[in-house]
Amino acid sequence: MIRVPRLATAACAALALAVGLPELAHAAPGLPSGPPADDPISTAPVGSPDQLPQGWDLTGEGADQELVWRSPERVPMGDARVEFYAGDRLLGRPRAANDQRTFRLGLSENGVRPTDRLTGLKVLAGGRRLDAPAAGRGPRLAPPPADTPRQAPANEVDPGRPGPYRTTRGSYDLKAVKLPGFPKPVEMRATVLGPTNAPGKRPLALFLHGRHYTCYNDRGKEDMTWPCPSGLKPVPSEQGYVHDQKLLASQGYVTVSIAANGINGQDDVADDGGAQARSSLVRQHLGRWADWAADPSKAPDAVRATAPADLSKVLLVGHSRGGEGVNRAALDSRYAPPADEDGAPGKARWQVRGTVLIGPTLFGHNPDPDVPSMTILPGCDGDVSDLQGQLYVDATRGVSGGSALHSAVYMVGANHNFFNREWTPGQSQAPSVDDFSGGERPDPVCSPGRGPRLKATQQQTAGSTYIAAAARLFLAGDDKVRPLLDGSGRGAPSAGPARVLTHAVGGHRTPAVTADTSAAVTGGRLCSQVSSSAPRGCLTGRQGSSPHFARWEASPDPGRYAYAMNWSRTGATMAVRPKKPVSLADAKALALRVIVPPNTKGTKLDVTVADASGRRAKLGRVTLDGLPGSEMTSSYWGREVRVPLTAATGAGLDLTRVRSVELTSATRSGKAWLMDAWGWRPGTPEVTASPLARVDLGRLTVDEGDSGVRTYRAPVRVSGDGTGTVRLLLPDPAVPDKLVAKKVTVRPGDTSLSVPFEVKGNKRYGTQVSYDLFAKAVRGAVVGSYHGGLAVREDDPMPKITVKPVAAKVTEGKALKWRVSLSAVADTELGAAFRVLPVRGGGELSTKDVTKRWLKETFGATPGRGRPLSKVNGEPYFTVLVPPGKRGVELSVPTVKDGLREGAESVRLKQYTYDEQWQEHPGPVFTGTVRANRT
Repeated sequence: MIRVPRLATAACAALALAVGLPELAHAAPGLPSGPPADDPISTAPVGSPDQLPQGWDLTGEGADQELVWRSPERVPMGDARVEFYAGDRLLGRPRAANDQRTFRLGLSENGVRPTDRLTGLKVLAGGRRLDAPAAGRGPRLAPPPADTPRQAPANEVDPGRPGPYRTTRGSYDLKAVKLPGFPKPVEMRATVLGPTNAPGKRPLALFLHGRHYTCYNDRGKEDMTWPCPSGLKPVPSEQGYVHDQKLLASQGYVTVSIAANGINGQDDVADDGGAQARSSLVRQHLGRWADWAADPSKAPDAVRATAPADLSKVLLVGHSRGGEGVNRAALDSRYAPPADEDGAPGKARWQVRGTVLIGPTLFGHNPDPDVPSMTILPGCDGDVSDLQGQLYVDATRGVSGGSALHSAVYMVGANHNFFNREWTPGQSQAPSVDDFSGGERPDPVCSPGRGPRLKATQQQTAGSTYIAAAARLFLAGDDKVRPLLDGSGRGAPSAGPARVLTHAVGGHRTPAVTADTSAAVTGGRLCSQVSSSAPRGCLTGRQGSSPHFARWEASPDPGRYAYAMNWSRTGATMAVRPKKPVSLADAKALALRVIVPPNTKGTKLDVTVADASGRRAKLGRVTLDGLPGSEMTSSYWGREVRVPLTAATGAGLDLTRVRSVELTSATRSGKAWLMDAWGWRPGTPEVTASPLARVDLGRLTVDEGDSGVRTYRAPVRVSGDGTGTVRLLLPDPAVPDKLVAKKVTVRPGDTSLSVPFEVKGNKRYGTQVSYDLFAKAVRGAVVGSYHGGLAVREDDPMPKITVKPVAAKVTEGKALKWRVSLSAVADTELGAAFRVLPVRGGGELSTKDVTKRWLKETFGATPGRGRPLSKVNGEPYFTVLVPPGKRGVELSVPTVKDGLREGAESVRLKQYTYDEQWQEHPGPVFTGTVRANRT
């Protein structure tokens, strides 16, 4: 097949944003650059198959041209998004074929231009290289210590112990539902497990599994489509949490685990990875449970067999993309999403009291700040390997004035899949795998049987224990379980040998130090979480190694910082001085989240505070050990340490006006990163939600028009009751292919934000142009749909392309020439493709008859021993593109004098062009003849 690239440029629409830009940041390095230079001719497509790395190919034609990567091994359907990069530039997210090896990315639809050079190609998912897994994320770390750390002291209560109630198990299968944006209905199937002898109404825990393959048969065949093809049956992923459900049911909770294969089989088309669809599905089930609570006679047998559910106490448990789904469901239950984006009941008749997020994704980086959460971070996660779920904690800071506790639970040695027994080899009904792969060599931390790696049953038992801990804290309000979740350093014996570490924000904490540009820092530096390059980046060359520094899908991403400290002597001090004094008056201790490098031991830091009058007090010394880690893990994680404030009180410090926090090294050398510091006091406050504004971005498609300038506004919907600030990422008016950041305030009564685009119409052919918008909550607001924008549809006819000979008969040493012309000037590159055909009945130009430069640039080939041009690269072709604003270019085939006595030699070129629908139109064959130079 002939491959003709089509250039997507912004030339057909003049963009102007009528909003000011007070908070500009660097443009997104991962987005396409501006229009190409006005090159008179381009004879090289976006790479050539011979020039691509092993495993890569270019297939298709015209607007359907695709960049294809074929993995040597299966890439199981997972929750992290597979992404193609060229160096640091994000090309896009490919579609996976059913063989789980082949990934295809449409070039035109992702804004990849014919003049772009695809160098440094790589495949990432969750921050991990898929095309070179052994390369890891950076230089190899020191090996983890051989000794096993001691288990944490036992907590006063152990939520992993079974309760006193008998349990019953059943299921229901209701009529499938249609969700917006998904062509196929989604199943309403669930597994129910609850107590039979528990008094009164009981709290409800709903489980949602993540993104897994959808269908299988008993011979091991797997499929990723929906509905299941004939001969295949759905993977029962919803049955994989029965062990968690049984523990909760014995403790008096009604539990339901819902199926989501119908979303998994269709969510590759969703901008948000299916988060809104999963929210809709969760709320569809909760709506049914609310109906059944009002009229139990209509409930399925499995629901009637258990205790009645109390819909005012709901816990949502989500695994992987299910975690992002239940986070959105919690948000949508408090602030209804726009009607045309939703497919679930409107006003919630339930109350979500907490969420549990297991190895979750967070593509939107917009967690619900006012619903308490616990996030389990599996230390050996081979799917969402950057542990981006850490942002369910970090991204809530400063957003709301509420008192919700947000806990991170780092489980050393746990992988991604084994929390679900239906994704665990030896336990599942369908085929399953261990998601962690250490490449060609065993990983010292995460390969099975190595280091702290947990067995499947150990991981599942620990997971059940901590899910029960969250239920007991969030639903039952038992403060005795809080020390298991809030960084107090307590453990649960029921979790067995699992080493579990925690930290938290929210609750009774008050902010002391946050990393931002307004504070002054000495003896250290403010570093960027999202930059991987020196000197600004926090972790140079270790992209994906810290859960705290997980990247957003849009760039720039301002406002994300930490404090970096690097010392080579005892007594080195980093002091952080906030812009205004802070109050620690009600606190009992200062809690700090500090990162030290993996596999390090005994990092000692003295903690000192000073008040506004200059009084100083050393609060105490903390000792930190790094987590077990390798170049394949995300182990730069903040350990919570606390020092009591009694020394400050004794020294007479004014704790209402603390002016600085200092860290002083008590070891000869080391590195540390301070995430933040808080005033801490015990107890779990009653959760109070702040009045917040809600922002949702939509997408608008318009016609370009023939003349004039039309102003269109991207659909940015505002709801809620609060005054808040969001950060929009929107096209730079000067360079529309790049994004800039802008803070925008929303107020009660606002229903939309004005983000205008001016589209200039004309009668010249171009291509459809898309402009992206992204949104992040900053303060006093929440964001639902975070990705939207404007698409400008091209409505002018495509010019006709003709080719005429200019110099079709030449002597050797001169160039064969043809003129490629357009019937009208276009605003995008257009051109023709030429296939080199064999010459019959005469001599054919060989690789030694043309210049080396032309041969290299056109085919990526060298002359070698000489071979006919029609034999280069198997089926040789090349393209000739007319730049925007030009009527034509010359196609030139430069020849060389070889000094040989020979007859005339020819080259035959078959022309192909394409119409507006990119249907192929074969054209004439052009013959160029080169006569020997007798002089």
